[in-house]
Amino acid sequence: MASYATAPVVQTGQSAHARLKPVGVREVKLTEGLLAERYRTNIAAGIPAGWRQLWESHTVPNFYVVSGRRPGKVEGPRYIDSDGYKWLEGACWAYAHTQDNTLKAWIDEFVDVIAASQEEDGYVNTHFAGDRQSLRFTDLNHAHEIYCFGHLAQAAIAHHRVTGEEKLLHVARRFADLLYRLFGPEGRWGACGHPEAEMALVELYRETGDGRYLQLAARMIDARGRKPPVLDGSIYLLDHLPFREQREAVGHAVRALYLYAGAADLYMETGESALKESLDALWQDVFYRKVYVTGGLGARYEGEAFGLPYELPNLRAYAETCAAIAGFMWNWRMLQIEPTACYADWMETALYNSILSGVSLDGTRYFYMNPLESRGGYERSPWFGCACCPPNIHRTLAALPGYLYSLSDSTVYVHFYASNVLHTRLPNGHSVRLQVKTEYPWSGDIEIYPSAGRYRIALRIPGWVPYADLRVNGVRVEVLPGSYAVIEEQWQGDDVIELSLRMPVELVKANPRIEEDRHSAAVRRGPVVYCIEQVDSPDISLLDLYLPDPALDLERKQEPSLLGGVVTVKGTALVDTVQREGQPLYVPAAHYTPPQHKAIQVRWIPYYAWANRGAGAMKVWLPLA
Repeated sequence: MASYATAPVVQTGQSAHARLKPVGVREVKLTEGLLAERYRTNIAAGIPAGWRQLWESHTVPNFYVVSGRRPGKVEGPRYIDSDGYKWLEGACWAYAHTQDNTLKAWIDEFVDVIAASQEEDGYVNTHFAGDRQSLRFTDLNHAHEIYCFGHLAQAAIAHHRVTGEEKLLHVARRFADLLYRLFGPEGRWGACGHPEAEMALVELYRETGDGRYLQLAARMIDARGRKPPVLDGSIYLLDHLPFREQREAVGHAVRALYLYAGAADLYMETGESALKESLDALWQDVFYRKVYVTGGLGARYEGEAFGLPYELPNLRAYAETCAAIAGFMWNWRMLQIEPTACYADWMETALYNSILSGVSLDGTRYFYMNPLESRGGYERSPWFGCACCPPNIHRTLAALPGYLYSLSDSTVYVHFYASNVLHTRLPNGHSVRLQVKTEYPWSGDIEIYPSAGRYRIALRIPGWVPYADLRVNGVRVEVLPGSYAVIEEQWQGDDVIELSLRMPVELVKANPRIEEDRHSAAVRRGPVVYCIEQVDSPDISLLDLYLPDPALDLERKQEPSLLGGVVTVKGTALVDTVQREGQPLYVPAAHYTPPQHKAIQVRWIPYYAWANRGAGAMKVWLPLA
């Protein structure tokens, strides 16, 4: 029931079926490098800009109207409250480190007006206040009321863990109690067309110890796929089958991934094997048949949905920023259940590509979709009418320190590499300090300095690495890519662990069942996927560009003055010199003129950094000559 001084993002410390326990946001300080820069930009620019946008979009003013503190009317879509709650969660995680008075004043103001908007029965939702009260819970399919509650609860938990204050937690609990009365064991079946509350309710149970919230989370998962349907029985709303019978990821991608994350949370508390069987099957379906090379998820514009297996278009990729974040969250929970490196590998792929691409380098403009090809004209926006992605970026990047590590009884698991300092206490009570120095992801060289004591350190050796060299005080330790290398020592306080991950520039080819990428290749180095931007090749059309196979002279180049400081790739590409514009689209094969190639030098930039120099064309995959 007490607040956690360490402020974990997901508290699995007492979860019987989680192998790993959390490290708090406060226990890790990012010091330098790409993640530290993105983290600080989010706090210094993104979150303040988000606060202004919440006012301009009427998100915060709606609460003032409903609370009676200002005249006016409620404006915006039915889910608009959730934008504010996600921003508030991110602001709390940011405040854990900054202790900034201005940020705290914004947090206090928002918490105060949310509390003032709560009805006597515990209900909070600006869209269904006043003369709309009779519409409450009459449209579970689309009204997003329970979804908004979920984000309120997540914000309240973050606020409680960071500040120790209970005001917003009390608001969330009163709303949760109302939901329990309506949809708990003595009420009617109910769930939200947009899952999210399942995760929030399990976390609220962890925060308060109130078992009713765990019961309600289970009820909402069990509500799906019932006959007659609780929702509309559709694939889009994940209501087509009971969750324990679902084996294929279908429907709205973000909704599905949030549901899977909630089911993983429920499994960590109950250990029900049927939940785990579905989670494992769904994970295999998503990450073996439906994920982009960038970690993006959701192929179709129609329904913001997963497509068929291997249906991964590039130009028309939806790959919503929220979906990448949802996949990140789901993999995090799977990782806490079982420390298997593939979960962290996909988190890392999403983070360095489809999540970081979702926000501009200055931290104030956002992508909703993250295509892998553009013909030009697509650029980030400061906000959206459906503004789910910007505050999702805010809360994810603000919580980054809490994702770098996990703990078991006597082991520190190092999931992601960034320069940082960790101060934590193992579940067995042993105090640990780790200092990490690295230029990752631009360099694969990592140094770790552990504090004195006997404990284990488990280092993730990424599955993409062709070779890794691990040494403790110069003595080599055998490692296996795609696993955790566990080192147990009586650390003396002056030891050094040196991990070198080989990071060649390499061409990546797709499974030939992905028709769009058949006979094509993408450039990758370590976890970073690269693309070609028109601004770097202004005299040619990217549609005429090919790659030699094998690739020629692909070399990394450190460019500290470009795009905030990146490693680019330079090498030879081939441009078709045959004039194609104005020619017939189709000709008899006997009259076809094959490409006539000329070698040119081109530059690849990290995919996450595209569209920061204008809205020009871009491609990740190039056809092989």
